[in-house]
Amino acid sequence: MANITLSRLTEDDREQFILDNQLAFKYGAMEEFGERDNHFEKDGEIISRKTIENSIDNGVAYRIREDGKIVGGLVLTINEETQHNHLDLLFVTPAVHSKGVGTAAWKEVERLYPDTKVWETCTPYFETRNIHFYVNKCGFHIVEFFNSHHPDPHDPETGEENSYEGEDFDGMFRFEKLMMTDVIRKRLPEKIGG
Repeated sequence: MANITLSRLTEDDREQFILDNQLAFKYGAMEEFGERDNHFEKDGEIISRKTIENSIDNGVAYRIREDGKIVGGLVLTINEETQHNHLDLLFVTPAVHSKGVGTAAWKEVERLYPDTKVWETCTPYFETRNIHFYVNKCGFHIVEFFNSHHPDPHDPETGEENSYEGEDFDGMFRFEKLMMTDVIRKRLPEKIGG
């Protein structure tokens, strides 16, 4: 396995980050649905520029590198007070899908943020590759399914309260991963041992 590292997104790489993210999401939808895909947003993308820009502007963005070469990216929202953190975006270049890059990148995120109590993320219901990745590779659990009968209370583009007026809503899974804190790690052997 190659060496996977994370480096903070630089302003001069911002535009390429957005384009790479859109390409990766579009590839996933085309792989799942082919040319008949109807999940594109108004701007012809699976994920809008506005959504990506909002995530970057309100979070911490990283480039995923394999032996120094850019192979993806991710954006996190870190709440220093509660340590209830959110993975806003994670994508890898389609050429490196199924090669352990995403899993290694996620392990690096967990290493960089050891005080996290809970990680949270969402993915569209049709992204079966993502669902497999989050549940089977990264240890997340599905905790909620947003759909027309149970809408996400927050707009993904703005983070503000969502009205859903006149919108069709396909569905998103919300995932959580509870992290083992140092306090639990220290006590665990005592309880197991006696």
